[in-house]
Amino acid sequence: MTQSLEDYLETIFVLIEDGKPAQVRDVARLLDVKMPSVVKAIHELKKLGLVVQEPYSPIHLTVKGERVARHVLNRHMLLRSFLVKLGVSRRIADRDACLMEHILSAETIDKIRAYTEKSK
Repeated sequence: MTQSLEDYLETIFVLIEDGKPAQVRDVARLLDVKMPSVVKAIHELKKLGLVVQEPYSPIHLTVKGERVARHVLNRHMLLRSFLVKLGVSRRIADRDACLMEHILSAETIDKIRAYTEKSK
């Protein structure tokens, strides 16, 4: 799955977790993209079996989609927390975590998790 699709999935998950319907316009606003871009991404996520959506209705995650989205969000939160512990401002840490979550290996993420848990 592409970095972009992971961002869409994570955003849908966050909206749903916040108790809001995941509408195309809300995803577009949060990711600062155009609505046709969201529609295209939703189409791709449907092909991957991660979301379902009827036309003009909210987007829903499948069980698989929720699992993948939770995994992406957990990586993001871990990396943001790690960067904040290093002294990075929360705003910058959040932005950098979003970039890092897509490129770091599972081994590196595991080491950061172990380090973060050890240094509590």
